Amino acid sequence: MEPKPRIVLIVEDDAAVSRALSRAVRSLAFSVYAFESGEALLASALPRSSAVLLLDLHLPGIGGAELISALAAEAPDLRIAVMTGRDVAGAREACLEAGAACYITKPIPRSDLAALLDS
Repeated sequence: MEPKPRIVLIVEDDAAVSRALSRAVRSLAFSVYAFESGEALLASALPRSSAVLLLDLHLPGIGGAELISALAAEAPDLRIAVMTGRDVAGAREACLEAGAACYITKPIPRSDLAALLDS
């Protein structure tokens, strides 16, 4: 059995939320790479296979559902968890259809974050 990925990529445009989420993920013994936008993630040279992506749905520029579609062909092993503080009708379905593994609302309790990353 392959070990679970220990790399978490975070795309979150709110700096305070990104810092808090990064601290929580590091406390669970994961390596964290945070990005302010989907474009910044796409431009990075970081490997995206065998990682978990915590993706804010509402971003400036390329949005969450668009980014999921862009990553689907490039990194099919990337597990994507969409996070949102503003749950909009139809967004959950669109993200899951685009290839997200799950859709969660913020704030995310640490216990839920641990369960998500260990699943």
